[in-house]
This record gives sequence, structure tokens and C-alpha cells, in this order.
Amino acid sequence: MPNTRIGALQPLDFDRQLRAQLGRMTAGLAPTSFATAWADWAMHLTLSPAKQVRLQQQLMQRAQDTWTFALRAMAGQPMSPSEGLPAGAADRRFSAPDWSKFPFNVYARAYQNNAAVMHDAVSDIDGVSDYHANLLDFAVRMLLDASSPANFLASNPEVLALTRAEGGQNLMRGLRHVVEDLTRTFRSAAPVGSEDFAVGDSVAATPGKVVFRNELIELIQYAPTTKTVHAEPLLMVPAWIMKYYILDLSARNSMVKYLVDQGHTVFMVSWKNPGPADRNVGMDDYLEKGFKAAVDAVSAIVPDRKMHAVGYCIGGTLLTIGAAALARDGDERLASITLLAAQTDFSEPGELAFFINPSQLATLEASMHKKGVLESRQMAGAFALMRGQDLIWQPAVENYLKGQRQPLIDLMAWNADGTRMPWRMHSEYLYRLYLDNELATNRFPVNGKVVRLSDIRVPMFVVGTESDHVAPWKSVYKVDNLVRSNDLTFLLTNAGHNAGIVCGPVHPKRHYRIKTRGLADPYLPPDEWMEAATLHQGAWWPAWQQWLAERSSAQVKPPALGAPAKGYAVVEDAPGQYVRQR
Repeated sequence: MPNTRIGALQPLDFDRQLRAQLGRMTAGLAPTSFATAWADWAMHLTLSPAKQVRLQQQLMQRAQDTWTFALRAMAGQPMSPSEGLPAGAADRRFSAPDWSKFPFNVYARAYQNNAAVMHDAVSDIDGVSDYHANLLDFAVRMLLDASSPANFLASNPEVLALTRAEGGQNLMRGLRHVVEDLTRTFRSAAPVGSEDFAVGDSVAATPGKVVFRNELIELIQYAPTTKTVHAEPLLMVPAWIMKYYILDLSARNSMVKYLVDQGHTVFMVSWKNPGPADRNVGMDDYLEKGFKAAVDAVSAIVPDRKMHAVGYCIGGTLLTIGAAALARDGDERLASITLLAAQTDFSEPGELAFFINPSQLATLEASMHKKGVLESRQMAGAFALMRGQDLIWQPAVENYLKGQRQPLIDLMAWNADGTRMPWRMHSEYLYRLYLDNELATNRFPVNGKVVRLSDIRVPMFVVGTESDHVAPWKSVYKVDNLVRSNDLTFLLTNAGHNAGIVCGPVHPKRHYRIKTRGLADPYLPPDEWMEAATLHQGAWWPAWQQWLAERSSAQVKPPALGAPAKGYAVVEDAPGQYVRQR
């Protein structure tokens, strides 16, 4: 962590307290970031008279279009609010037949015209930095998501029709849902339906044993289900933002169960849910007491064998840092590395960049320093804002206006079961990786010595997802320029950051592209890679498992669970204690 930010030159406690209080009032967002972006936009728009004229012309054209559409719609004939709009400009929120009736089609048409003007107003202005332009476009999108006529009873014909049909009972159910959800929020309780996904019962239920525990992790070794197994064990390093069992959900989409059933000896890191007392736990601790401790345990339990290592999300980033440290020190215990939606170069982190700038991080760091941890609901709020329509407004309409609770699925229940993060570790992670990009520029230290990703030369399998808002696939793809693996396979699957990864071994709505390159092969930019990669229909898990099997030794007898003589006795049954911590 840069000592100009955290360490020797600490800001005054009063300054931190002020920023922390401001962060509480703004839901963790730093208003100075948006104010600076707005000032950049306003000054350069003032210096762009031609752009002003174009905006005025567009405003008049859009206003005329709305007025003309309204006059036609008043005749009473059904008219789609997207009629005559350019291809791709139609808003799916207004696709139902009820939206073709007056006056609702006029509301929707006016909204779409206003949205087009607002987006154009903050784009293509000479002199405005790309970051500020994107930040303003994001702010406009948040505002538009919140102000859609689909979000309000009086302007949503589907809700009004349902209300008439049910005599208002939908609104009564919605009111009960509001009270129930607010009560659970204030009590920090899990959402409705979570009780159907009890940890250790319907999720995180693959049989195994906790074979190691320290103050930061539990290590789970899963029981074999085949008579023989691949000789090399597999170590999984999940993100510490959420509970590990996203990789061990229901039986149909548990990656752990699938791998065990395919003859792999699987170990899983289960991270502790830190509290205020863990405020000074840092990245070196997560590497030494987390990744390195797990590697040592697996090596002791399955001796004389290298291991395949798998990292998901920021767990993959940690795995890459740890692998670089092992390579730096001449440690050759890794047989391969698999990265699942994990970034190593943070120069283009996608929409998360809107929440990661010096002003935003100063506000966040102050809030974390006051509590000692970052609460999971703060992270969940940031992720929800990036997909406000899908994760905030549409569920609100369904739950509170239509009175229809959508049944919770395992992935949604897991998503609500978040963890906290220690102040020091998260501050180091955000400043050093996201803001300063130290890992990709060979400036990231582990135990005081810099690591280089170019020291990594083992086979790698890297997975990106097409609709990822957390780790955009083109950012994930950048690892190809950083490591020196002579055997690197990149796979791109559809869906998003979570659903694309935990798709199960069979999925009729999934497809993927895959291509392997050698070290001597010419570099392909992402778009060229997309054209060159082979397209396959279905889930990608079998292709990855085949890749692992091809890089594993012959089948052997399954190893025992734990190694008591080496200090790794069975502690308790999986899933252990840490995953149950709230």
C-alpha cells in the first residue's frame, strides 16, 4: 500500500471522520467525483458552440417527435412507443401490448426521446476526459433508470391493469413485502427465501472434511467419489468478497461436485468473515496465511505431486500474485493455473472504475477506517448500481407494485450472503491494484520483494464472460500480455460474472469460444481473437475438465483425508465454521 496514502502520512482523524460522515449521507459515493466530472463537461461544452447547436437541434427534433407521436396516439389507435425509432433504440421495458395504448405510449416515447438527448449531451465533447465522460454517462443512466415511467403505478399500464383485475390486492401484498424487506434489512437478516438454501444442506453440501484452520482460512478436502483420481490435486481459491460456496451451489451447478465426480481431488479455501478486530489484516496476510498456507497443506496431504490451482474473481488475482511469488522464489509446486473472471491488469477495469478514483477511495477508506471493515452491503450496493434496472427497479416493480415475489434461486441466496473485508487489505487492494495498477507494471511487492507476472510459465486456462460488469472480458484477456506461459488457453462464455461461471456441466442457453496459443504465436487483440476462436454450443465446464485431465498424470488411488502425522488432522465435517459466520 503506498505509504503516501496509508501509513506514514495519515490524514487527520477529523478529516477521516468528516469524509466518513459524508459517505454515510451519500451511500458511499463521493460527490466530488461527480462534481469534478460535471465541471469538466460544463467548461468544455461552453467552449464547443457547434456541439451546443447540434444539441439544440436534436432537442427540438426530439420534442417535435414526441409532440407528433402524441397527436397521432390521441386518435386512439394502438401505437408502439418504439415505432419509427432506429434499430436497437427500442426499450424492452415498453414492449408489452399495454404500452401501445394512449397515454402510456406517449409517456414511453417521451422518456426514450429524453434519454437519447441526455446521453448525447454528455458524449463526444472535445476536451472532456474519457473517464469523466463515462462517469457522467453512468450518472445519466442511473437517473434514467430511476425515472422510467415503468417504475411508477400511475404511468405503468401493466401494473394498473393488474390492480384493476385484483381489486388492489397486488398493492396490499406489495406493502407487506415492503414492510417485510425493511424489517429484515434493519435486522441485517437474509432476504425472504434464503431459508430454503441452508449452508451444508442444499448448498455447500458436497461431502468433505476441514483439514486445516488458521485465523484466516479453513481448508476443505472433498471426499472422492471415484475409485481412482488424477494424481495432481486441485486447489480452489475463491474471492473473499463472498462465501466460497458459489463454487459449490446446488448439486446441478456445483463446480466442486462436478470436479470430484470427474476424478479430481479437490481442496477449497474457505475465508473467514473478518470483524473490526481484523482491521489491520493486509494483502501479505491473505497471501501468507491464505494462499501460501493452503498450498503448504495440499503439498503435505498429497506429497510429491504438483497441484492445479483455480482462482475466481479477486481470488484469481490473489492466486496470480501468489503464483508469481512462488515462481520468483523458485517454488515449482503449481502444475497449472486457471483464472475464472479474474483481472490482473486493472488499466481498464470496466464500470467498477466509476467507484474507484482518488476521491471515491478517500471516502471509502475513511468509512472503513472508522468501522475497521467494509460491510458487504456497501459492496452489494455498488454492484447493484451498475445494473440498476435489472437489480433494483425491475425487482421493485415486481415485488412492491405487482406484489409478485420471484422465488429465490441458489445464486441469489448466495449473493445475499456476503462477507466483510478488513480495512487494510481492502485499501491496499484498491489503491495498489485498481488505482495504481502495480501488478501489471511490475511494482507489486510480496513480503517486501516485487513480483513479476512474467515469471509465471506454467500452463494457464483463463475464462472471461461476455456480459461481465465486474471483470470485463477484454480486461481479463490482458493477462495474455503479462505471463510467459507457453500453453495459454483463453475461453469466453456468454452470460455475466457469476452466471457465466457457475453454469453447470450442461446448459442449453450457453455457448463459448476457445483458443490456445503458444509463447511464439503472434498476439491477437481481443476483437481479432473473437474472430479466430472456435465457437461451441453448450456449457464450458467439460472443455476445461478435459484440459485439466490432459495436463494431469495417470490415475492413482485417492489420498486420505488430511494428514494427521504432518499436522493436518481432520478438524470437522465440511463446510466448516467460517462459511457460516455472519
